[in-house]
Amino acid sequence: MKKILVVLLVVIAAWSLYNRTGQVQLGPGVMAPNAPQQDNLSSPRQLSVSNYAITQLAQFDLKAKVLSKKNYHFGREADLSPVDLALGWGRMSDEQVLDNIKISQANRFFYWRVDTFPIPRQEIETHSANMHLIPANKAVKKAMGKIRMGDIVEISGSLVNVASNKGDWYWNSSMTRNDTGSGACELVWVEHLQILTP
Repeated sequence: MKKILVVLLVVIAAWSLYNRTGQVQLGPGVMAPNAPQQDNLSSPRQLSVSNYAITQLAQFDLKAKVLSKKNYHFGREADLSPVDLALGWGRMSDEQVLDNIKISQANRFFYWRVDTFPIPRQEIETHSANMHLIPANKAVKKAMGKIRMGDIVEISGSLVNVASNKGDWYWNSSMTRNDTGSGACELVWVEHLQILTP
């Protein structure tokens, strides 16, 4: 019985370390002041990954605070994008503001609610977004596994549309930060990801 307990504790510790669970607290202040940078491509570029055609639509770079993180293991989308991040910039990267906003993720969406608005509603909507991340390589995928809620991350890559080679399935990215609801999430081909949290 003692051996089983020890093995169980080791497995739990290893799992926790692997997933780097927990939440980072950085205190008040804007941690990511700038909006994402997007440069639309005049000639979209095509990539082929497994059974999917990926069309790069725009160069995309951002530094943002992780408001929430959700891992996905099942479904067609999870084949490409195992992680969604709800990200915030401007005053949506300030924990003094975020303490007044309840944030959650489910079914590839991110949700927020407030009792009273700490900043205007439009600012919440235009300074945060749910992003589906497609790792471009193993290093990015490994880095994605280490992200914690509250981290400051730097991401560069491109906004993309995805279609199955059979043409029976597609997944498109939002191209603006001003939309909300279905279709408002960014689908990001991530070529570089760095956790900047001290």
